[in-house]
Amino acid sequence: MKAPRPCSIADTLALVGEKYALLVLREVFLGVRRFDRIARNTGAPRDILTARLRRLVEAGVLEKVPYSERPQRFEYVPTESGRELHPVLLTLMAWGDRHLAEHPPTVAEHACGAKLTPVVVCASCGDEATLDSLTPHVHAPGWTVTGPVGD
Repeated sequence: MKAPRPCSIADTLALVGEKYALLVLREVFLGVRRFDRIARNTGAPRDILTARLRRLVEAGVLEKVPYSERPQRFEYVPTESGRELHPVLLTLMAWGDRHLAEHPPTVAEHACGAKLTPVVVCASCGDEATLDSLTPHVHAPGWTVTGPVGD
């Protein structure tokens, strides 16, 4: 079997694609940054939560910051890299609200007072980035849009 397509989506999912990793990020973005509260709000078993937090810290998504010396306690804050994942979570939440929830359990309100509806736009022209408006250009050696060269 040949190697799968090189892909930033696959690489990202390897880091944050597990349920509890995304729920940790949800909690941190909501301002819940201490282990016990994250564990309570996510329902994650403590050993799994410890592993997910360690991985997110090692990857530079979260930073472990002491808030108490005696006993030594830490909270988890997003790094710049971690903050860049916030729109991803907002978009996932919006999709779930539209397709899975009878009533959204949480609503994000923008500073203007309106309920947020996340939209991906082109940074250059400001137009919405729809499936039909995008053209993929594969830069991975030996690959085309449809698959490996020669297959």
